[in-house]
Amino acid sequence: VQLQASGGGLVQPGGSLRLSCTASGVSLPLEYWAINWFRQGPGLEREGVACITSSGAETYYLDSVKGRFTISRDNAKKTVTLQMNSLKPDDTAVYYCSSDILGTFCSPKLNGFASWGQGTQVTVSS
Repeated sequence: VQLQASGGGLVQPGGSLRLSCTASGVSLPLEYWAINWFRQGPGLEREGVACITSSGAETYYLDSVKGRFTISRDNAKKTVTLQMNSLKPDDTAVYYCSSDILGTFCSPKLNGFASWGQGTQVTVSS
């Protein structure tokens, strides 16, 4: 499945952004997959931020975003959303959404990135 992230931008510290993930292609549809959001800052490795199982029943978060970020999905609309509140400069990165290598479940360490497409830039700065 080919995934595309959108919704990034420039925001001041303490602000909010809402990222969306949509899918294209003829393979298994987005609603089949657990979906990860991960980010990659300049000169940094990829870092898993959040994951949601295919049913939406379970979610997982990086410790540093717990209480600030919320991952959700609407399988009828074929969209996965990452609501980001109380943003900090350390959140600055390119954000990507990906399917999980475990299929319908999330990899426990938020590192099961299977397939992803174009990311979206998030810049938190005053």
